[in-house]
Amino acid sequence: MTQEQGPVCPHCNENLQPFELPDNTGWETGFQLACFNDECPYFVRGWEHMQEKYAVKASYRYRVDPTSGKASPLAVWSTDAIKDRILDANVSADSDDTPDDGSSS
Repeated sequence: MTQEQGPVCPHCNENLQPFELPDNTGWETGFQLACFNDECPYFVRGWEHMQEKYAVKASYRYRVDPTSGKASPLAVWSTDAIKDRILDANVSADSDDTPDDGSSS
């Protein structure tokens, strides 16, 4: 059995994972996709960049809006930040408001 390859991070080639957005964010969906690989070069170099440029202890993860396909940084304040919002689901770029969790009604 092979699993369908979803969107991947261009910095580390890991699969992007869906994560739940807080309520009332203004985004078209209730989730977005992000790279949660702690060894991703984008995430790793973000710590130094944010400290040097903004004097803050923070980094960012690669994020994609599944509706538009546009990428942008997802600011994080620790390696565990936002990981509690990762959804256990399969998604595609043309998903509607909620990811398909594989269950049927």
